[in-house]
Amino acid sequence: MNKWLNHYFQLDKYETTLKRELMSGLIGYFAIVYIIAVNSLILSEAGIPLGAAILATIFISFLGCFIMGFWANMPILLVPGMGVNALFSYTMVQSMGLTWPEALAVVCVSGLIFVLIAFSRFAKTLSESIPQSLKEAITVGLGLFLMLIGLEKGGIVEKGTNSIIALGDLGNPLVIATVLTFLIAIILFLRNVPGNFLITVVIGTIIAWAFGLIDKQNGQGNQVSLKEYLDVFGTLSFESFFSMTFWIAVFSLTMVLVFENVGLVHGHANFIDRPDAYSRGFQATSVSAMLSGIFGTSPTVATVESSASMAAGGRTGITAMTTGFLFLLSIFFIPVIKLIPSSAIAPILIIIGSLMLQNIRNLDLKDMSESFPAFLIIALIPFTYSIADGMAIGFILYPILKIAIGRAKEVSFTLYIIASLFLVNFVFHVVH
Repeated sequence: MNKWLNHYFQLDKYETTLKRELMSGLIGYFAIVYIIAVNSLILSEAGIPLGAAILATIFISFLGCFIMGFWANMPILLVPGMGVNALFSYTMVQSMGLTWPEALAVVCVSGLIFVLIAFSRFAKTLSESIPQSLKEAITVGLGLFLMLIGLEKGGIVEKGTNSIIALGDLGNPLVIATVLTFLIAIILFLRNVPGNFLITVVIGTIIAWAFGLIDKQNGQGNQVSLKEYLDVFGTLSFESFFSMTFWIAVFSLTMVLVFENVGLVHGHANFIDRPDAYSRGFQATSVSAMLSGIFGTSPTVATVESSASMAAGGRTGITAMTTGFLFLLSIFFIPVIKLIPSSAIAPILIIIGSLMLQNIRNLDLKDMSESFPAFLIIALIPFTYSIADGMAIGFILYPILKIAIGRAKEVSFTLYIIASLFLVNFVFHVVH
């Protein structure tokens, strides 16, 4: 068995071991497992029954990670993405007026378009058309975004009036527990202690318990019904297929899925020095996104938290598959999972985000036509709390600046099209 695993997943080639891959998958699971509760609650805002939303999230996460592991042999975790789930519930359903079965049809159609792009030559053209400065900026922006999420989860910063980020109450037990856990986490990380993130989760949970942050009653009442889920599985409605609203939703979601995942998959591939795996990773991501609509959830994406698995040593698909199987087992442990406090996870997100920030050194700071659009992407991804919006501004500005200084030929024809599509998408949102 070990010989087959080594041959198929090329453990020796990527200088890793089965034990390290399994441990990394476990770390990735703890870093991303919060999505079960969060995504389910957001989907329920669209009208999907909460119990069915929980199972939909678990099943598609299992399948997505499994596809990524076997097809791409990458340690990228595919689970319903934050941002696109909000687009699903609050924009497509509550704002645009689609029913949730119609919104699931939008997910499926958008995913199909994503698949056609990912499995065509256009995927390579798309990747090559994006300047290196913008690719690096996406990675850095995601890192900053991840740090912000970690700081918010730990209560260190919070949204004040008018959504302004402010320093949290430093006397709050949540903040104290997060800071103590962070100190332990960073020391373990810098000393390169094996399984340091897993140890952090365990110690962080104990610290949170000591500060009275863990409610043992939390998670009760989360009994899920398979019958309820079967009423959601495959429930796609194409009643509004020929309406303008349906296709505006398809266009918006496709733009977000394709370009967000271009950045995410590229960033992860570079993070573990495996740029050759980008193509298959992108393909696996597209298939999982398409299947999401059938399984009854908003689309999966190559999550930022995948970096937690990679930082723990994950280099192959075994890592992703391990996380996937743990998601499946989550059905039996939903109350236990919900006991893990945010103060135990936040420090890991902060550390991983800081690692991704290091890519800023790859930017050409002497050429402002390259660096300024990159800086906007870096700033706007966390400030707008939207990966897609942050990317869009940078992609639109880049060709404008090149044209303004007489270097229009440096911009590929594909990038001009991409920038135009982002601009049209903004116009659609304003008009609609």
